[in-house]
Amino acid sequence: MSTQVDEDFDLKEVILATGSFGPTEIAKIQQAISQEGQKFSQLRDAVKELADRGEHTPAEKVRLGVGYFLLGSKSNYINAIDALQDADRGALAYYYLGRAQFSVGEYDNARASFESAQKAGYDANLSRLAVAETYRVQGDYATSLRLLDEMHGPIESTAEYLYQRGATISSIGGNPQEVVALFERAVQHDPTHVGALFGLALENERRGNDETALELYEKAAKRFPTHVGVLLNLGILYEDREQYDKAKVCYKRILDVQHDSRAQLYMKDVLAAADMHYDEEAAKRRDKLSQVLNVPVTDFELSVRSRNCLQKMGIRTLGDLTKVSEQELMSSKNFGETSLIEIRQMMESRNLKVGQFVHEKPPSEAPVDFGTVSPDEQAIMDRPISELSLSVRARKCMVRLGLNTMGELLRKSADDLLECKNFGVTSLNEVRQKLGDMGLKLRGE
Repeated sequence: MSTQVDEDFDLKEVILATGSFGPTEIAKIQQAISQEGQKFSQLRDAVKELADRGEHTPAEKVRLGVGYFLLGSKSNYINAIDALQDADRGALAYYYLGRAQFSVGEYDNARASFESAQKAGYDANLSRLAVAETYRVQGDYATSLRLLDEMHGPIESTAEYLYQRGATISSIGGNPQEVVALFERAVQHDPTHVGALFGLALENERRGNDETALELYEKAAKRFPTHVGVLLNLGILYEDREQYDKAKVCYKRILDVQHDSRAQLYMKDVLAAADMHYDEEAAKRRDKLSQVLNVPVTDFELSVRSRNCLQKMGIRTLGDLTKVSEQELMSSKNFGETSLIEIRQMMESRNLKVGQFVHEKPPSEAPVDFGTVSPDEQAIMDRPISELSLSVRARKCMVRLGLNTMGELLRKSADDLLECKNFGVTSLNEVRQKLGDMGLKLRGE
């Protein structure tokens, strides 16, 4: 269970001092950062100060290695491994060496470290759970589940055990309801458990429960080291709500500590979306202008000559007058300088000018012709878009555009898709790749 940390908790002192340093202190560091984001910069400064000391005692290397691990990112995990491999060979050093190795994909090394941690006296159940996780991520679900089944007693009610069991059952395609129940129980036991929060958020998002997913992602994002998937998915949900500043913070948090191609692409997308964000004030001005342009010219007291000339030219509204030039008006029979001055004054009374939109031409769209399609081609056109297995962002854009079948998607051009909110270059390339795998292309490509 998580505990509140006092405001006067000195995180820097815990990293730099020579006092007690173990699971309790590490949990307090993580909780302090969760309660106050600024504490993360204190951790970063403390780790840097400790690293700059040069020569380190074995005990200092443990603090340094754990500090690097808590900062997250691949480079920090590698630094953690370097420090902990030369540490005091104690239980804590072995356990966090395994955590760092696991984070960079060295699963066999991580398993060996967790086993060494158990032999050195680290919590046996936590060590076994960590070993079971290495087997799960390597695809050996049977061994992972066997190790979990062999564990009995109070450990079965802990958040970590419930999470690992839920994640393993999910990996083997087990009952989704059982998976959700396990994750929910894990969160009940520890509301800050990152894995359980992330897993439960994913399950809710798959079911369309975006509000619940958002809340769970936000809770998971407060923990350090933060799961990259948490920040990516949270950023996407923020974009869906047009909360672009919050989305940028998520992607920036990733990019501040590591190079991540997805975060880079999503950041480009969100910056572009923010630039194109619907400006409410501008919209109001456009709406007001539209209303003015639709005002009939008959609402004004014009001379008979001017009124007749406008009628002959098919000019019904002020908007029509913005799309003809003064020369065109003057070319009309019986329309002279006096009438032109009268029309100018009428337009100026509504802050308009004759011919101000004369160069704007409505776009012409040619009908899309797919020609004659064979029965096999028609079968492809009728297949649901869901078969493309698109990402959450791209899938939601398909819903917004009302696209359900391949045929409906193939009738869209790249520009058509990019007009959809939150559909950027990343999503477009994803759709192109998925279609390309099927030998298909968007319209015009």
